[in-house]
Amino acid sequence: MSQFYLTALQLSICLGPMALGIFITMKIFNIPDITTDGSYTLGAVVTAVLLTNHWSPLVVFPVCMLSGAIAGVCTGLIHTKLKIDALLAGILVMTGLYSVNLIILGRSNVPLINMHTLFSGFSFFHTELYNELSVALVIIIILIFLLRYLLLTDFGIAMRATGNNPVMTKSMGINNDAIKIIGLAIANALTALSGFLVAQYQSFADINMGIGIVITGLGAVLIADALIIWMNITRIGLQLLLVLAGSLIFQLVLAFTLAMGIDPNFLKLVTAVFVLLIVALPRMSQQLRGSISNNGKT
Repeated sequence: MSQFYLTALQLSICLGPMALGIFITMKIFNIPDITTDGSYTLGAVVTAVLLTNHWSPLVVFPVCMLSGAIAGVCTGLIHTKLKIDALLAGILVMTGLYSVNLIILGRSNVPLINMHTLFSGFSFFHTELYNELSVALVIIIILIFLLRYLLLTDFGIAMRATGNNPVMTKSMGINNDAIKIIGLAIANALTALSGFLVAQYQSFADINMGIGIVITGLGAVLIADALIIWMNITRIGLQLLLVLAGSLIFQLVLAFTLAMGIDPNFLKLVTAVFVLLIVALPRMSQQLRGSISNNGKT
């Protein structure tokens, strides 16, 4: 049973970059970016194709992030230059990426069994699961430090200011469109990185593996947002760590659901209901407190 939950921990770390990407789009730019479904699969597809062609995982790593960044740039350009709603722009790019991914992959799925992967390239422990977990942890820790550094630079502050008050930043001479495009590129590069990690961890890439994955990332971000508000966290580094904590909590809930013996066919339904509860319960509690306070006044 402990190995079952360790697997959930490993998957939460592999999906952590995607959650961080959704945190950037949702909480910094207030943009609901649906490109995630396509760029996640794109990262996995590029990984599978290059690894089967005997590319080094260390070379595949930046190529996958670059492919995701290009997808984010496409969404950003459609949104900012063509003045199309961000949600619709993401849907358009996600839809187009399905065909792109299918063309790159050549078939519906590609196995990566017995392939040289990033996880097999480093041996910190003799146990395979512990080794995979340690490699993923090293990657995510480095990523957290880099993102924290970026968001504390002048450019990162400009990113956060653009999301909070685009009118003010425009009056200060900041190019809001360029900031949004770069932000979407960074977010989708992180999402493609998750596809890169998950494809190697699960030893396959599938054309449909990204369907609904945005809900998983959104659930992690919403859990983190609730924790940030509850603990009144303002430091950006701690907020990023809480996003990873949200990803872990989300995966542990799903693992617990499966451990209870629920049919795996219901897993997507459980995921949707869980995210709905995360969104609805705080609002329902606020309404309840408001009605109680109003009754008390009367």
